[in-house]
Amino acid sequence: MPKTKAYAAQSPTSPLAPFEIDRRAVGPRDVAIDIEFCGICHSDIHQVRNEWGNSTFPMVPGHEIVGRVTKVGAEVKRFKVGDRVGVGCMVDSCRVCAPCKKDLEQFCEKGAAFTYNGTEMDRKTPTQGGYATDDVVDEKFVLAIPANLDPAGAAPLLCAGITTYSPLRHWNVKKGDQVAVVGLGGLGHMAVKLAAAMGAEVTMLSTSKGKEADARRLGATGFGLTSDKDTFKRLAGKFDFILDTISAPHDLGAHLAMLKVDGAMVLVGGPPEPAPVHAMSFIFGRKTLAGSLIGGIAETQEMLDFCGKHGITADVEVIPAAKINEAYGRMLKADVRYRFVIDAKSLK
Repeated sequence: MPKTKAYAAQSPTSPLAPFEIDRRAVGPRDVAIDIEFCGICHSDIHQVRNEWGNSTFPMVPGHEIVGRVTKVGAEVKRFKVGDRVGVGCMVDSCRVCAPCKKDLEQFCEKGAAFTYNGTEMDRKTPTQGGYATDDVVDEKFVLAIPANLDPAGAAPLLCAGITTYSPLRHWNVKKGDQVAVVGLGGLGHMAVKLAAAMGAEVTMLSTSKGKEADARRLGATGFGLTSDKDTFKRLAGKFDFILDTISAPHDLGAHLAMLKVDGAMVLVGGPPEPAPVHAMSFIFGRKTLAGSLIGGIAETQEMLDFCGKHGITADVEVIPAAKINEAYGRMLKADVRYRFVIDAKSLK
């Protein structure tokens, strides 16, 4: 079988460089995909640099994959050659545990097979991601990309999109709700677009005044500068729901004070250190602090269909593979509006 061209990290300290990997042959339930675009997620940097302590090498990152079907197995029913499809953060799960039966594969009790830096469900075969020319994925974990969406802009929906859509849906954000989004980055800009499309009144909470114009362009109707302590007084008790996308340390208690009675604040960013929160932040107002992890396959398809209906894609900067390392450096400086996407043609 021909080798798949890719970009890989050989160690936590080495730059990503051209590499070749083997993809499995197309089985009865598999879909072969010619990758067109793959988004760069901040978690790619964490894993390439082994910042979470679970990295294996060589590693081909990438879990925001969009491409065209080139071959299908004999038992595949949902896709045909030529279809535009996507692959997100997972490529398999046990399918029989309670979460899997509820379409919550991301919480598979046996551990989902993640798209890269993991293994297939045999716990032996390494998975390699979408910084590559092609992929082979089980039909159940392949998603249909709406025809009206730009494929480069659709790629980040497979992670950034579902990561923000899932908590908005789970906590039933609806028309007229007061919603705050903390942080305007790859996740935050998708959260603003999605919450606004759901009919919510969206306020962006940011430490940077320079983000206000972009936040309003994306659909926010309000802006709060969190580097100004008066902002927390002005917005106290205002919000039904807060979606916190920040991965840097910050004061959760101060943000909880901006919730209404019975309001919820949901974390989708992962700061490196535990955050102290006083019990009274919850007790006064019967407030909820929760977390959310991507979404199941059915919900991810629901999100893609919602984005197709509303014409929502990510704001992206498309780059050739040769600029991946440069893009990593720029991401660490927050120098992207708002997602880098690799043009897979540059790998061929």
